[in-house]
Amino acid sequence: MAAFQRTLVYIPIVHTQSDMGGLGKSVQRATIRELGVKAWRHKMRAVDQMWTEIERVVETMQLAYDRVRLYQDGLPISGKEDAIVRELADRGSRNHRLLLRLMEKGATIMGTESPEMLLREYEQVKRSAGRRRAGRPKSHETSEADAWGSDGTLLERRNQFIAHRINTTLKPGETGLLFIGMLHTLENLLDQDIQVICPMRPAWPVGNQDQWKN
Repeated sequence: MAAFQRTLVYIPIVHTQSDMGGLGKSVQRATIRELGVKAWRHKMRAVDQMWTEIERVVETMQLAYDRVRLYQDGLPISGKEDAIVRELADRGSRNHRLLLRLMEKGATIMGTESPEMLLREYEQVKRSAGRRRAGRPKSHETSEADAWGSDGTLLERRNQFIAHRINTTLKPGETGLLFIGMLHTLENLLDQDIQVICPMRPAWPVGNQDQWKN
């Protein structure tokens, strides 16, 4: 078993409409068309309850915030991370409001993703939303996730980038809090001296059993 020097708290999340910026309304309309208003409202209540639980878990952690780094999926390396978090918090994102509270306690926000990969995903989502608005059958909605090459999908490339970012910026003695969508997995991508804690378990899958600890 590895001698752990760094800790990563792995927090799987669901993005809300407030997190999606200009695409939020399009995603909402497409979902309502497919599921109906009642199902949409039920989904929003479930997401809201999930965020209440995440806030409860995170805010009861005993952390030395001057040695905490915050990693957020969808947050590009830009040099403007603080401003992005504040803008989305102002728009009502519970995710980013939580990040802002942790930053105010002394935690450091980290650009987590490749801007180029995020832009490519944004364009894919826009095209998919356009097809839905046009009433194209789902069978015609071809995925472009493999466009990054035969060695993995766009999601896999993002996972690799996120893991590399954590591996190279989280220092010995520090704790990282990773807020990441449920479709992602960093299994076998993190350095062996990083102990991964999953406080939201048993709801979520884990990876290397020597590395992932309760």
